Amino acid sequence: MNIKYHVLIFILCFSFLVIYAQTEAEKDPKAKAILDNISKTTKTYSTITADYVMIVYNKEKKKTEEQTGKIELKGDKFKLEIPGNTIVSDGKTLWNFNKDAKELTIKNYNPNDDKNETITPNNFFTIYEQGYKYKYDKKENVGKVSCDVINLYPAIKPEKKKFHTIKLYIDNSKKQIVQAKVLMKNGEVYVYTVKKFSPNLPISDNYFTFDTKGLKPDQITDERE
Repeated sequence: MNIKYHVLIFILCFSFLVIYAQTEAEKDPKAKAILDNISKTTKTYSTITADYVMIVYNKEKKKTEEQTGKIELKGDKFKLEIPGNTIVSDGKTLWNFNKDAKELTIKNYNPNDDKNETITPNNFFTIYEQGYKYKYDKKENVGKVSCDVINLYPAIKPEKKKFHTIKLYIDNSKKQIVQAKVLMKNGEVYVYTVKKFSPNLPISDNYFTFDTKGLKPDQITDERE
């Protein structure tokens, strides 16, 4: 899976702080109330740590891929562990370490630059507020958890998006997202399920930098200007 898309979707699904759209095209009062509550709760978290499982289904609804991962967030800083890669940002620098090749790429990071290979929470919040419609769908269980389901639809240049709908499954009692389904235009479905959600764990700022000790110069590609 494309790393940029993986990070974008994960941050969208599990780390937003101001998630409701501002577009006039569609403002579902019931959906807005739920999203407002999640936004209010999430804003109280100093950090977020989440373990998750991602499963990909093809258009025949057959499972084609399964991955586990972990994301940790603190303000505009984040660390994402996915199979084969560790991606770290302190909000200014982005480190992408390929574990198999043992190669590190370093870049300047500007969350407002859409040319970046990933998207931080700060950058995505603005995109979200300006670019999505939302609508309450139904109640549905995820495992034993009763969830409210809210559908998101891209409102700005939807023809350029690879997906047409994102379904958020929200445990309204805890005011947390427990699952998200990304419905792709090619018929694939990406299902992200949170297995463990831990807010307010103590995480130092230094944790969101990558230690290059132990790597040889030819293992590091520094693209910072």
